[in-house]
Amino acid sequence: MANVTKQRPLSPHLQIYKPIPTMMMSIAHRITGGALYFGTLLVAVWLIAASMGANAYDGVSWFMGTFIGKIILFGYSWALIHHMLGGLRHLMWDLGHGFEKSFTTKLAKATLAGSVALTILVWIIAFIIR
Repeated sequence: MANVTKQRPLSPHLQIYKPIPTMMMSIAHRITGGALYFGTLLVAVWLIAASMGANAYDGVSWFMGTFIGKIILFGYSWALIHHMLGGLRHLMWDLGHGFEKSFTTKLAKATLAGSVALTILVWIIAFIIR
């Protein structure tokens, strides 16, 4: 049923609510989940190129070695790690733990900080090994 007396939405949304860490991490979790679909295409392209021979594989490797390719790979690795940490946060909630407001806020901030730190750590290790 439409609200005919006032010109405002029946269900408040982002324009009404003040952004809080848990809300922003929920949105980021959904976005990274969607980004992982596209990132998985990168993995498929890499595997297909590897199966097609050295020339195809070298072409994909060359592109992934460019500045743009590295930015794409960095973003994909961050999305993967962030989504994993968000999933662990949701798993904890599914098990019935961590619902205190102050704790959920700290956990949301830790998810973001942890995903950035782990992504940087993974890339540092990758460059050391390389």
